Amino acid sequence: MAKENGKKDTRPLMNILHEVQEKHGYISEHMLKQIAVEQDIPIARLYGVVKFYTMFHTEPQGKYVIEICGSPSCVLNNGVRLEKFLEKEIGAGIGETSKDGIFSLYKVSCIGCCDEAPAMLVNGEPHTKMTVERVKLLLKKLRETEEKHDTAAKKGSGYAGLGKKP
Repeated sequence: MAKENGKKDTRPLMNILHEVQEKHGYISEHMLKQIAVEQDIPIARLYGVVKFYTMFHTEPQGKYVIEICGSPSCVLNNGVRLEKFLEKEIGAGIGETSKDGIFSLYKVSCIGCCDEAPAMLVNGEPHTKMTVERVKLLLKKLRETEEKHDTAAKKGSGYAGLGKKP
C-alpha cells in the first residue's frame, strides 16, 4: 500500500483495500486516512467506496464471518428462518459481532447459489441447502474448532490464531 519512491500506488483501489483488509481483518479509520493521503482521494469518497461494498469492514470482525444470502430464492426457501435462528444462536444481529468475538453476521444481496437455496458464506466458503439442523451442526463444528485452537494456544503449542482467519 505504501508509496514507493514518493510515487502513488498505481494498483486499482479495490486491490489496495482488499490487501489492507486481508492483512488487518478490517479497514480502520487510520488506514482509510493513510490510503486517502497516499492515493490523493478525498476521505469521504474513499469511505463511500468501503461502505458501499459489503465485503469491506470498518470494524474488527469475528473469527468467522457469516454472510446470509438475501436473494429472493433464499428468502423463499426459509432463508429468513435461518437468519433469525443464527441471530439467536450466536447472540448477534445482522451487522454485529458476537460478544465472544467468534462470529460476525451479515446479510448480502446474493452469493450466486440460487439453485441450492438457502445459502450462506462462512469466511467466503459457500454452504448451501441449509436447514436449521445443518446450521446447528456447522456452528457446533466452528465452536469446537475454536475451542481446540484456544486449548492449543493455552498449552503453547499448535495454531494460536496469529491474527488470520482459518
